[in-house]
Amino acid sequence: MDRLFFDNIQLTLSPERLSVYGHDQPGPCVVLARYLWNAALCESLYSPLQMCEVALRNAIHNTMRSLYNDSWYDQVILSELGRAQVVDAKRKIAKAGKPVIPCRIIAELQFGFWTSMFEGYFEQNTPSLLHGIRNLFPQLSNRFRNPKFIKNRLDKIRHLRNRVFHHERIIHWKNLQEQHAHLIETIGWISPELCEMALKLDRFHEAYTHGVDAWMATIRNHWPAKPSTLSITIVSTDTTPANTPSTS
Repeated sequence: MDRLFFDNIQLTLSPERLSVYGHDQPGPCVVLARYLWNAALCESLYSPLQMCEVALRNAIHNTMRSLYNDSWYDQVILSELGRAQVVDAKRKIAKAGKPVIPCRIIAELQFGFWTSMFEGYFEQNTPSLLHGIRNLFPQLSNRFRNPKFIKNRLDKIRHLRNRVFHHERIIHWKNLQEQHAHLIETIGWISPELCEMALKLDRFHEAYTHGVDAWMATIRNHWPAKPSTLSITIVSTDTTPANTPSTS
């Protein structure tokens, strides 16, 4: 790989972002291969993480509104942080000029809000949620239906989610395959149908087994030339003829 090509990539992505892939000074090709492998793994995990997040918040919302009403978050005893997150969600929706209604508030609340609902604080102040665990996770074995086990699992998923969604390094995790398996399993706790769909879309094992060596080969085959020899074609979706006057 041409050194100038790597230097320009590093300038664009930032040396700080790429430096975590070159801690052992392996050379530009390995650094870029590690970065690309990490990006492919993050891409493969995005879909199941998104499904898990949406399924969890909807499961909690459906359980809580059956016990209270659609605005249950204004009635139960939330933690100070939880109350602040609800207020912030309402503020963002109002600022966007949209109706501040339950479905929008639920969608706006962050994943950390939902995972925090299995903390000891809620066990003491909002036991109704914990009594609804069977409804939240109908496919979860009875012996695992306790808040500590669920909170531990969800915290690990949240940590993985945050690293993936912020494009951070995950290739150094020794238990990444286990993390993926737990993610899929957790979706299955909530909905076997959604789990089946997640598996149909799943590309994690393909991305994982592809490995860094395959990305090194890709780099050597596709980026051996100097950047000046490369050309980029931009395809426009605008079908309006150049000489056609605008009707707007």
